[in-house]
Amino acid sequence: MTFSQLLPPLKLSVCTFPHRQLLELLKRTAINGESNSVLIIGPRGSGKTMLTCHVLQKLMEIKQIRDNILQVHLNGLLQTNGKIALKEITRQLNLENVVGDKVFGSFAENLTFLLEALKRGDRAHSCPVLFIIDEFDLFVHHRNQTLLYNLFDDILELMEKRVKSRFSHRQIYLVNSFDLKTYLNICKEQLSLPPEFPEKIFMQKWNKNIQSVLEDQSVQDVLQNQFHYSKNLRDLSMLLGVVFGLSVLEFCLIIAMKHLNDTYDGEPFNFQMVYNEYQMFVQRKAHTVYSFEKPVVMKAFEHLQHLELIKSVEGPSNCAQREYMLMKLLLDNSQIMDALQFYPNCPTDVKQWAISSVN
Repeated sequence: MTFSQLLPPLKLSVCTFPHRQLLELLKRTAINGESNSVLIIGPRGSGKTMLTCHVLQKLMEIKQIRDNILQVHLNGLLQTNGKIALKEITRQLNLENVVGDKVFGSFAENLTFLLEALKRGDRAHSCPVLFIIDEFDLFVHHRNQTLLYNLFDDILELMEKRVKSRFSHRQIYLVNSFDLKTYLNICKEQLSLPPEFPEKIFMQKWNKNIQSVLEDQSVQDVLQNQFHYSKNLRDLSMLLGVVFGLSVLEFCLIIAMKHLNDTYDGEPFNFQMVYNEYQMFVQRKAHTVYSFEKPVVMKAFEHLQHLELIKSVEGPSNCAQREYMLMKLLLDNSQIMDALQFYPNCPTDVKQWAISSVN
């Protein structure tokens, strides 16, 4: 069984059709030994992870299934190649002692050996293995898609002909179904202090002020624009404050990326392009205050990536020349300009550079 679970979800009703569909599919795999695969597809925050976790929880409440199924959880962010994935499969299936010091000629031979080692007699007493693959899209970028090819190949080979003829690559689609009111409530929850906060008086004053801010029409207009632009909750998190904690250097790099986006119509950029843009600004102003050594600028660039304000558009890479890895800015111009207006002690030169249409 193969899944695509990408990001943390919103609250999802447990009585939805996707829930029933996935639960029944897993039951048939666990009880009847059907070999199935399904991709759960949807935008960030649409409930992919919650759907899968809730269905697995319901599945494990059934004793007949709980005692007769194995699970393997893989993540494209962690298992960045087939060799690492095989080691993780071996570990989760507790087959380290079985493998020992054996040397395998190929990936397929290794995986086949692992699956063969799990057989427990005849088909009536076989043990289903459930593969849950998180960040599935990253596995697709693996060289030759070796893990996916051999995993599906083994599944198909184990099928009886009558079952194989009915095999279909199922897909379950989820969407962000929450409305603006729910979006605003999420925003309030993100900014409010929880009831268990130790300083009760401070917590009450803070939450009251948050309520007042969110009732302001100008704030609601900004949040409504963001809601219509993107329902991605990570974008909302960025809007709620992470930009205001940046250093002047980091903000300069954001502005350099903004100009690159404007110049090249949103095409991906790399660190070297951003650094060149930043250097042109420093040289025009002839101001040593803004000048930093290249390694320092690289650290600032990497910090922006850590904050998820920029993201690599390439798969996992071992490229030694990090300055040439293609990146994408995850902030739009309106978010940058809004942050600029409230950025504390932002130099005038930097503000003028940000609003200028000519670099």
